[in-house]
Amino acid sequence: MSDKARSIFLIVFCQVSAMTLWFSSSSASASLLEAGRISGQQAGLLTGAVQLGFVSGTLVSAWFGLSDRIDPRRLFSACALAGAIANIALLLTGFDNAAAILLRFITGVVLAGVYPVGMKLAAGWAGRSMGLMIGALVGALTLGSALPHLFASVGELGWRASFAISSACATLSAITILFAKLGPAHQTSARFVPGEALQELRRPSVLLANAGYLGHMWELYAMWAWIGVFLTWGLDQAGSTQTVNPGLLTFVVIASGTVGCVGAGLLADRFGRTAITIVAMVISGLCAISIGLLPAAGVSLLVFVAIIWGVTVVADSAQFSAAIAELSSPRLVGSMLTLQTSAGFLLTFFTIQAMPILIDLLTWRYTFAVLAIGPFLGALAMWRLRREPDAAMIAGGRL
Repeated sequence: MSDKARSIFLIVFCQVSAMTLWFSSSSASASLLEAGRISGQQAGLLTGAVQLGFVSGTLVSAWFGLSDRIDPRRLFSACALAGAIANIALLLTGFDNAAAILLRFITGVVLAGVYPVGMKLAAGWAGRSMGLMIGALVGALTLGSALPHLFASVGELGWRASFAISSACATLSAITILFAKLGPAHQTSARFVPGEALQELRRPSVLLANAGYLGHMWELYAMWAWIGVFLTWGLDQAGSTQTVNPGLLTFVVIASGTVGCVGAGLLADRFGRTAITIVAMVISGLCAISIGLLPAAGVSLLVFVAIIWGVTVVADSAQFSAAIAELSSPRLVGSMLTLQTSAGFLLTFFTIQAMPILIDLLTWRYTFAVLAIGPFLGALAMWRLRREPDAAMIAGGRL
């Protein structure tokens, strides 16, 4: 196996393993909510604490240019190990206290040294296949986010096992990532200029690419965080809770996004990033509008649209990151990707926290329709990006 193939495999494997930490608490929320052990607001806070921690970590990382100045493999390893420790500690504290919120916040902080750093490592090997390479990595994130739902739904393992397994996976990734090699396109920043990456954000093309990403993020993590609870309700409304396991279906819906990420990466490298992101956002927005009305139509249609939504809601994600990597100075790629994810995850905190309020006001029939606002505005931003001169730098000029 070549150094490139081996390193890419290791990067993707480690990303899958480490990112199970992100949704380990969300996978438990549905069963804990159903048992009455936590409220909907508590479930939102547990997930939101990770978002705020991640935003805090990414802002510090971007300001000091950590991912462009430190060996990304060592940064990834240290952060994955710290996240594993914070995650497993929840088995001691439980969920209904301030300590649990703090531990989830710490998990978010250290994951700022995992997700964008993994993308920088992948970009170093990408060459002309930037969309596919980062698509595979975001697909790994998607699979990693879905796995805790599978852990929690298998036999009698329950949510405690999902925490133990996700921490073990993160620990393994902390060790394994050290065996990956840096790609030929990898560059480091020889000098430290605080906030230098912020100046890059002023370019219109970069602003539009990030606007598209924000529209996408408005929808994505609120959907991932609450789709398990919605499917439990929806299957009950359809009278199918005895025949379809809600936890297993949630895993299938979220994990199906892996196919969307890889497929969109292949198509975007060939036909253009803006075109693929626009199509994906329009389809996912339509799914968001309609899915709350489908339990009355039967379980088959509900499951079908849920899976289509799972595929398209994240299919475009990697292409925004690929566009930023192509538009940015090579020595600032890590910091620019970190800033992008920081803004996106700050937005997700508010959408996730708004969900319990929207559910009370609109019921499950119409709540997800609010999320469609993001992808529709994001599609408009990507259409505007097609008219910018810098668009020629994206996917070899293929719009």
